[in-house]
Amino acid sequence: MEMVNIKINGVDVQAPQGSTILEAARLANIEIPTLCYLKEINAIGACRICVVEVKGARTLVTACVYPINEGMEIFTNTPKVIESRKKTLQLILSDHDKKCTSCVRSKNCELQKLCHDYGVDDADRFQGVANKFELDDSAAHMVRDNNKCILCRRCVAACEKTQGIGVIGANERGFATFIGSAFDMDLADTACISCGQCIAVCPVGALYEKDNTKEVFDAIADPKKHVIVQTAPAVRAALAEEFGYPVGTDSQGKMFAALRRLGFDKVFDTNFSADLTIMEEGTEFLDRLNNGGKLPLITSCSPGWIRYAEHYFPDFLDNLSSCKSPQQMFGAVAKSYYAEKNNIPKEDIVCVSVMPCTAKKFEIGREDQAANGVPDVDFVLTTRELARMIDRAGLMFDALPDEEADAPLGLGTGAAVIFGATGGVMEAALRTVVEIVTGKEAPSLDFVDVRGIEGVKEATYDVGGTTVKVAVASGTANARKVLEAVRNGEKEYHFIEIMGCPGGCVNGGGQPIQPASVRNFVDIRAERAKVLYEIDKNNPLRKSHENPAVKELYDTYLEKPGSHRAHELLHTKYKARDLYK
Repeated sequence: MEMVNIKINGVDVQAPQGSTILEAARLANIEIPTLCYLKEINAIGACRICVVEVKGARTLVTACVYPINEGMEIFTNTPKVIESRKKTLQLILSDHDKKCTSCVRSKNCELQKLCHDYGVDDADRFQGVANKFELDDSAAHMVRDNNKCILCRRCVAACEKTQGIGVIGANERGFATFIGSAFDMDLADTACISCGQCIAVCPVGALYEKDNTKEVFDAIADPKKHVIVQTAPAVRAALAEEFGYPVGTDSQGKMFAALRRLGFDKVFDTNFSADLTIMEEGTEFLDRLNNGGKLPLITSCSPGWIRYAEHYFPDFLDNLSSCKSPQQMFGAVAKSYYAEKNNIPKEDIVCVSVMPCTAKKFEIGREDQAANGVPDVDFVLTTRELARMIDRAGLMFDALPDEEADAPLGLGTGAAVIFGATGGVMEAALRTVVEIVTGKEAPSLDFVDVRGIEGVKEATYDVGGTTVKVAVASGTANARKVLEAVRNGEKEYHFIEIMGCPGGCVNGGGQPIQPASVRNFVDIRAERAKVLYEIDKNNPLRKSHENPAVKELYDTYLEKPGSHRAHELLHTKYKARDLYK
């Protein structure tokens, strides 16, 4: 790789040919602030926060898009640069709803931090007309508050480029510009898949999930209710970030301890129903493979992906596994098997789930998600919402002990925990399917070909003499590539795993929000996924079919995977949806 010699603030720096000033400065351990830039998807130089001086240039240049060249001299912190950035921040604030004390992003707002760093204590320097917008709270999962939007267009880039959907964009022109849907439609009336990737990249409080913490606190305080909670695999790989821990910290034990101290009657684990999902989905796959069923079978754990398929690929709905997601399976079992076993009326059980995913808030209101005549799941909290509950309860997270989930619905295997990473569902399924087909212990449980954060992965395996071709895709833009290749006859697979968010649930729209200064230079997907694979490696149970709690459920209640009772509780249907109502 050809290297370029430059100077930054008088210091000699080498950086690869083709690097921008922003990238070169990072290599020299200099952080140039940004508000609009996101690596690979939003290099537009629009916010003007990253401006720097370049010797010989007539004006300040934007570091995020300006390429370096041999001998260039750059200055990142001159009085001229600092004054420009400060003035830009003041201009942004002139049309910004400055209710910082009550904003959901206070203390984790990139605009707020920059204003503090640059000493912007005269936020009303540029007074004049300000835009006023109504909140769009039409969607089941999120709220858009354009009064706090800074027009960075990160959300637009995430929706269009990362997810390949593009249901939001810039409307109007000039000072009247705002981010919204085509024809200013409500978000609920578009083909939004509720993935929340727009929330994850927003630098301010313009986008946020619908908060259910009050309803959950109220349920816990109701003596007539038996309130149980389940936690998704990916939550434990990210929750600690909300309390100052580095990306890639395992918080499983402290998470269970916190939930118990919040007052939940039982603390369970979605890993239990992830194992259950493998039993049902693996059985379904083998039935289709051996009896001429519709192939490829496509996984159904990700509600964002399911909604995407219903909107954009309705011709593939027969390929989807009929299995409910692990979240919904858990609720169905909790309000039948668990309720009956403990003599608790199902109507008195409040099932709360903690998820890395905003689409789960949409999922609980889908049709056919009330197997026992009551909703399978009552409330969904994102990882961020759980952190807010812990804060409000005054729990000192770093001082909490490590505890375990409650039996029996708290027992999960290593195969279940890797559901949170792209390729994890496929790997978990292969561990079970191989042993069921061959009747022998698999020589290795690590199907490394389907691991990693690549958007699309392929592998071929010999399963008891049958060649099985598999594919894994994460992010709906990558899902489109795979499905179009199948549709056009370019690719042939037997089994496909699709997750709605890039990298899988570890990078879900409900996970802790990391600023661009982290997202652009640290692969948070890979760091969080490492947590899950480490938990899997150290778990004495690494195969779903060896989960004793799942075995007991089948022996005493469901009879066997794929039984009539299992279908009543654990399976669902799908429907084609119009792109616009």
